[in-house]
Amino acid sequence: MRKVFNTIITVISWIILVLALLVTILVFSADANGGIPSLFGFIPLTVESDSMKPAFAEDDLIIDKEIDDVFNLKEGDVITFWTLINGNRVKNTHRIISVNNADANINFTTKGDNNDVRDSINVYPADIIGQWTGTALHGWGRAVNFLRTKTGFFICILIPMIVFFLFELYKLIVVIVEVKSPHAPQIDEEEIRRRAVEEYIAEQQKMNEEKSDEIKAEE
Repeated sequence: MRKVFNTIITVISWIILVLALLVTILVFSADANGGIPSLFGFIPLTVESDSMKPAFAEDDLIIDKEIDDVFNLKEGDVITFWTLINGNRVKNTHRIISVNNADANINFTTKGDNNDVRDSINVYPADIIGQWTGTALHGWGRAVNFLRTKTGFFICILIPMIVFFLFELYKLIVVIVEVKSPHAPQIDEEEIRRRAVEEYIAEQQKMNEEKSDEIKAEE
């Protein structure tokens, strides 16, 4: 039972550690890339409005992928890009409704699925962040935003990592103590079964001998 419990704790600890490392990589990559996290070419982003409902909504987490060639984009694709809203440079994710290609220059007209009018500013290649893969995790964007704060990082990342290393240190200390302390040699299950069989056979032989002696005495 103790071994099963330790195995479960170890598996959970490793899962937490891997998740912590992934989040850490995303946080640092975002800081180094103008606020855009990236992991192996995939970009997790938090939706900040309902302009694309029902495809995804505010606080959802969507996964974009980096674009190798903008000339492969077509009408109907959903892209994330930098744009100006009320004088502020912000990220936006809308659907391409028109591809404007002339003299090797290309730009895109976009529109939110839930909007009545198209976007007033066309999107140029330099403004494009990535293309939506079709993956949307409902409500997870808020959790990711929390993890990127100092409080979230401390509670959900730093503390679990400390607990993980303390648990591994405890297991190491237990192993060292068991190795150094004198104890009786461990007998495996196969050896226990073998001895039990030998004892049973010996007991049966003894009983047979006693019966044989009784029979001879009666004669």
